[in-house]
Amino acid sequence: MSKEFNLDSPSGKEFSRSLSNVETAKSHGVQRSRLRSIFIVITCTAAMVVNISNTTSVSISLPTIEKDLVIEEEQLQWLVSAYSLSSGCLLLFFGRLADLYGRKRAFMLGTLCQVAFSLGCGFAQDGLTLAVLRGFQGVGGAATIPSALGILAHAFPPSRARSTAFATFAAGAPVGGAFGMLIGGVLTQLTSTHWRSVFYMAAATSALIGVSGLISFDADIPSAELVKRVDWIGASLITIGLVLIVFVLGQGEIASDGWKTPYIIALLILGVIMVALFLVWEWRLERILDEDPSRATSMWTPPPLMKLSLWARARGRMAVILVIAFLNWSAFIGWSFWVQLYYQNYLLLSPVKTMIRFIPMFIVGCLCNFFVAMVVARLPIVIFVGKFTGSLLTATAAMLFALIDPSVTYWAFSFPSTILIVFGADFVYSSGTIFIAKTSLPHEHSTAGALFQTMTQASSIGTAFGLTISTIVFNTAVDSESAKLGVTVNASGTNAPMSAQLVGYKDAQWTSVAFALMGALLGALFLYSVGIVGHQRVIRHVDSDETMAARHESIDDEIPPRPN
Repeated sequence: MSKEFNLDSPSGKEFSRSLSNVETAKSHGVQRSRLRSIFIVITCTAAMVVNISNTTSVSISLPTIEKDLVIEEEQLQWLVSAYSLSSGCLLLFFGRLADLYGRKRAFMLGTLCQVAFSLGCGFAQDGLTLAVLRGFQGVGGAATIPSALGILAHAFPPSRARSTAFATFAAGAPVGGAFGMLIGGVLTQLTSTHWRSVFYMAAATSALIGVSGLISFDADIPSAELVKRVDWIGASLITIGLVLIVFVLGQGEIASDGWKTPYIIALLILGVIMVALFLVWEWRLERILDEDPSRATSMWTPPPLMKLSLWARARGRMAVILVIAFLNWSAFIGWSFWVQLYYQNYLLLSPVKTMIRFIPMFIVGCLCNFFVAMVVARLPIVIFVGKFTGSLLTATAAMLFALIDPSVTYWAFSFPSTILIVFGADFVYSSGTIFIAKTSLPHEHSTAGALFQTMTQASSIGTAFGLTISTIVFNTAVDSESAKLGVTVNASGTNAPMSAQLVGYKDAQWTSVAFALMGALLGALFLYSVGIVGHQRVIRHVDSDETMAARHESIDDEIPPRPN
């Protein structure tokens, strides 16, 4: 059915800008070998693996770092949180810079940053220095991940190759989590430099990724946007707001008076206000741009850092997918954190023995992306399957540990849980990244990817939220169970009876179950009718390449067809 389409309307102007980007891309077309295309996928996926493993490898090394640098236990979390804080809160900013000034350039700068500060972490001599360097190390992750998503979206037009590329990239998240635990456990326990070897390995791997990207990535295509200006006000508002919120989530439980501590309350309120101001500011900028694009030349009206209309794409399903991904990642990170502590603090396993129990995650993560790549263009309900089924699998994995009997064999509860958690994470993340690539316009791939990452894998938001809520549940359960046994638990909880700790671990896993089930419910309610988002076979005609690219495979006719 034909529709009237006015080029002077906001959607028409957006379409015209999209078409301009497409024509620019076509004029800079690149012919590459299959081997080079494979290395593009490998390099971007390796960047995701390193980014996630930079958190999990340090987590498993924390007991050793605590003894070596004499760090107070309550401050240990900042060795993990500092990385997530900087990498998560700067994603939108670096995504926008990558879209404007070049994704390859941003990727290389991010990789160089990770090499330099990973080495610095390896030579740190005290806890404060290490935490600060970890923050700067995370800046590299904030630059590489959205750039990698934009590079993949540009390098592979809608096709089976794109589906495979994004599925492989998605597998880098659970694989990175498992790889970090594996390599962190081995290096910490078996090398002479112990925990420092983890950072040396991160630096060496990042250097190899940088060399591979320098050789294999296509040259940057100049942005077709008329106004190449960064929304510094918006970037400052969202960065400060997220930093304050994540800081409060990480510090609230260990503050002097807990969540009632005055500075915790004040910073939380201030952080929420800053995020609210960011949303109002972005709404204003987008409205001005739609009504009068010429005003974008003013210093006070730059193009928005994040268009709020992005959340409404595909009849609002973009927002649903972002929320489901956020909930699923909160469940996944909670599962990983408490399972690791259960192995080391309750079963008293060494880092290597703990690492061995996570090996199935690595293997299954490598295999899972092939399944996703095969079905993504064939199942009309792939988003529903990915989000709904993935969330159910995550819930089941957490439920197995919530019901675990420590006296039974590893193969009864732990092994199936370790398998299912990877399928759950990979289904949700793969379908989400492909959906993001399909519904975002060519000139905003990195920004849209950064938004997805801010809600999920590479961010501090899902990590901080999942760990904060599950930690509150854990502490409450331990205190309650200890009180029943007549034991007063000290501030660190080290004197809590083992039976009380087990109850805490189980209740924390029930929190992850709740997160995942909420995601599954949203998928069942809103995503059951979503169509195919992988590649589709089309009948080619004279203008097919240009038309299909300009339409960008939009879902539910969100972007109208090119007018005659």
